[in-house]
Order: sequence, then structure tokens, then C-alpha cells
Amino acid sequence: MQQSTLGRELTGQPLPKFKLENVTCYQCGKSDSRHFIEAEDDLTGVPGKYRFVTCTHCELSYQNPRIDVSEIGQFYDNDYIAHRKKKNWGILTPFYERAMEKHDRQKTKIVEKYVSLHSRTRVLDVGCAVGSFLGFLKKKFNVQPVGVDFKDLKSEATNRGIDFRLGKLSDQKFAESSFDLITMWHFLEHDYEPLNSLKMCSKLLADDGRLVIEVPRLDSLSYQLFKERWPGLQAPQHTVLFSKKSFLEMIENANLEVVDYMPWGAFPAYFYFFAGFLFKKNKGAGVNFDKVLVPYFLGQQLSYPFFMFEKKLNLAMQTVVCKKKMA
Repeated sequence: MQQSTLGRELTGQPLPKFKLENVTCYQCGKSDSRHFIEAEDDLTGVPGKYRFVTCTHCELSYQNPRIDVSEIGQFYDNDYIAHRKKKNWGILTPFYERAMEKHDRQKTKIVEKYVSLHSRTRVLDVGCAVGSFLGFLKKKFNVQPVGVDFKDLKSEATNRGIDFRLGKLSDQKFAESSFDLITMWHFLEHDYEPLNSLKMCSKLLADDGRLVIEVPRLDSLSYQLFKERWPGLQAPQHTVLFSKKSFLEMIENANLEVVDYMPWGAFPAYFYFFAGFLFKKNKGAGVNFDKVLVPYFLGQQLSYPFFMFEKKLNLAMQTVVCKKKMA
């Protein structure tokens, strides 16, 4: 274990030091790597640089060293936007709520192409956060929802009626073939044991079940535009970066079979372009989303003619639908 160099001073106040740990490649387990890129915490503005390397054997890119799992939780505080804990955005609240509901509708639109959703459908959402997606499925289809998250968000209103499990996926005691649908919406790039989690999903899927995974795509247009300010880096929360090739290889290694691959996702690619420009402008100072919501929604409307072709372009996201390999 080593100490990080993140204890720089900001406005005279010393910042905490974080425990760092060196890791081997999540894909092949080898330690040989080359430097790939350095990133800052462009989202919150906490000073510090985080190094990503690329494995010289399998070409997977990952953060090394990474913050110890015992300390990473402080980067998922109450203001972490992906957890949707903030509800009051002033006069923009209706626009925010509509955007969040649209996000859950988009997820649902993807999964119902591959899985029949009804009262007997057993659904597991890994990295469920406040549970809005599971709540949406529960309300619309009366599915049997289970959520797993390492942050205790069980008390959130959107998690009511959901079997919320605290901790890592590997901590849970589920029977094999327990689920008809497992989803990972921007979870795998945060995972400290991604290959192990995928292998566990293979065991948990019913024989005709489906696993749906969405992650940022490293070999995309948005990465080429923003490089070290690419929102898909999101250091230090993102532990691993997936190109199409490395993503599909990890799925193959986890005893899963690809049913469908999509160079897009439920999460809007527009957000990565908007945030990327902000990150370049702010240069590691963080983003106050209270102040940028108006330009965000305005820009979304103005750029719609371009992003309406998102499904035909390789802009930022990738989604894979998998099933377990049968013996």
C-alpha cells in the first residue's frame, strides 16, 4: 500500500491523503503495462491526478494505482449526480425529472426487446443507486426487483418496494439461475472486480435470461475530442476503460455469449460532449451543475438534429446484451 500525492493545498486547507493500491490487469491478470493517460477529478474538482495504464498483453486500459476500496466511497457523496439524490432544481425541476424519466424509459425500451417483462420476471440491477430504474419496471410491469449497491441508499423513496442489497455483488448470497434479467447501467467501469462480477452474472442468469451492460466506449468520437478531459475517464471513480474489443473480450472470458452489440446506450451521448467542453474549460476545477442546467437543456435542443443519428454513430457509449454459455 502506498500514500497518494493528493494532499496538495487548496486555499490554505490541507486535503486528505488517500491510500492507493497497485493492481494487475482485470482481464488477464498480468502486471506489465505502459502509461496511457492521466486524468483529474473534473466532476467534483478535488485536486489530484490519476494514472491509467494499458496492459501490454491484452490491451485493456485501467487505473493503476487505484484508491483503496475502503476510501473510494467519499467520492460518491450526496452530490454525486449519478445517484440522483438531489430533487429540487428550482424552475428547472420539471425538465430534470422529465430527463431522468426518459433515461429510465430508454433503458426499458432496450431490455424489453430481449426479455418479457411481467409479474414473474426476476430482475437484478447491479449498481442500482436510488433504484429509479427498478421502480419504473415495478410500476409498469410489476416485476420482482432486486438492487445491489455498495452505498446504502435503501431509504430513498425510489427504492421502496425493491429488495435492496448493500455491498458488492460478490457479497450477495443469490441462488444460481435466480434472474431472468440482470442489468449493469454504467456500473462495470466502476467495479473493482469486473471480470469476477461478470462471471457471477453468468451463474445467476436463468438459462433463457439476459444480461444488459452499458459502459462508456474508449474508442469513440467523444474520447478523440476530449482525451484527458473525456467524461468517460471520470477519475478516480472509473477503474477500467473499455474499447469495443476489450469489452467483448471480457464478456467472452466470463462464460457469456453476446446476443447483440450496440454502439450507443440509454445514457445520452450529448451529456459526454457537453461535459467534455465544460471539463476542458474548467481544467479540473469541477462543475456546479446548478449553474449549467439552463445551457445544458438549451444545448440539447439545439444539437438534436445531430444527436438524432446517435444510434448510427460511435459517439460515446456501448451496450451489450448477453446470455450465459450453455455447456
